[in-house]
Amino acid sequence: MRSVKPTAAAVTTALAAAAAAAAGIVAGRIASDAGLKAPPGRPLPGEPRLTVHSTAAGRIALTRDLPALRPGTYGLEGDAAHAVIGPVLTTEPHSADTVVRRLERVTHGTLQPGDKVWLTPNTHVGDPRSALGLDHADVDIPGELGPLPAWFVPGGRNTWVIAVHGLGPTREHALNVLEFLHHHRFPVLAPAYRGDDGAPRPPDGLHHFGETEWHDLDAAMRYAVDHGARQLVLHGWSTGATMALRAAARSGLRHRVKGLVLDSPVLSWERTLRALAAARHTPGVLLPLAVRAAQGRTGLPSDHAGLYADRTVPHAEHQDRTDAMGPAEPPPPTLIFHGPDDTIAPWDLSRRLAATHPDRITLHTVHQAPHAAMWNADPSAYEEALRRFLTPLM
Repeated sequence: MRSVKPTAAAVTTALAAAAAAAAGIVAGRIASDAGLKAPPGRPLPGEPRLTVHSTAAGRIALTRDLPALRPGTYGLEGDAAHAVIGPVLTTEPHSADTVVRRLERVTHGTLQPGDKVWLTPNTHVGDPRSALGLDHADVDIPGELGPLPAWFVPGGRNTWVIAVHGLGPTREHALNVLEFLHHHRFPVLAPAYRGDDGAPRPPDGLHHFGETEWHDLDAAMRYAVDHGARQLVLHGWSTGATMALRAAARSGLRHRVKGLVLDSPVLSWERTLRALAAARHTPGVLLPLAVRAAQGRTGLPSDHAGLYADRTVPHAEHQDRTDAMGPAEPPPPTLIFHGPDDTIAPWDLSRRLAATHPDRITLHTVHQAPHAAMWNADPSAYEEALRRFLTPLM
């Protein structure tokens, strides 16, 4: 009988360890959903819900919170409404727990006291015609998974801009800069891609941080060239910027890419996934499990394996890396919009990336702007930097 007790104890310990391991796997899988299943058109984890306290002519009072105090112009999204808010009105009377901002317009729905809302980079809803009064064509781009819906706004130049949204927003995000680009006579193609409404569903139903989605951008590039584009500028936000980097390195049409505009680029999917999971209040001990779960579910290469880097624009964490193919090729002229207040995609990686090719990569630093909202913080400064960058490419 003496040998039974230790054996039973060992079995119990082993079962407990197995149960804990299984629980960790499940927890890691759930935590990884923060990035792999981020639904388009919904706020990213960590973006707080604010309460509408009151509205008046050209005024709105919101819960006093750091996001409500951000400078600039933002969309204000609710479950049944969309509005645009401007700067904080510091001279307006308000209670200690509220902040008053300029209410630029209510795009649709109504805003009532007690409504829950959140800030979004999207300042327009609809399509180029309904939102901006711009003539456009609804086109279908042949993609490897099926047709990809896109807006095409014609222009007088043979350099086309392809505008690609990232995590959180929809292709309506491109409407923020579409009027500016149209004013400067650039044809603009704004495609949806796998996982978006109206586009094919990814085979595994998961977002891959641009690692597979860039194939849809490649399809958009081919469509543009087939319809008259001589040169291409790829303008991407968040993982859309990652897609632009991948396409500039891997596409068979990369020689047509004359410029990259990267807004809040995701240069480390692991760090971005960790940030998204942490914003969902995932315990720190589970964050490595979330990364491993994401790799197991998607096949994404590790940031630290050197496999996530590209030869055209080296990964910021592997800027000294060479391989059997030789040293990295210089990137096309690149403009990065990013800043230190982005909690989703680390700004330090953009700084290090810009340092790899200071003659070809320009970093425009934007303060007090959340992820993918560099335009929103100061639209005029953003568009002036964009104008200066695009002028030699016209």
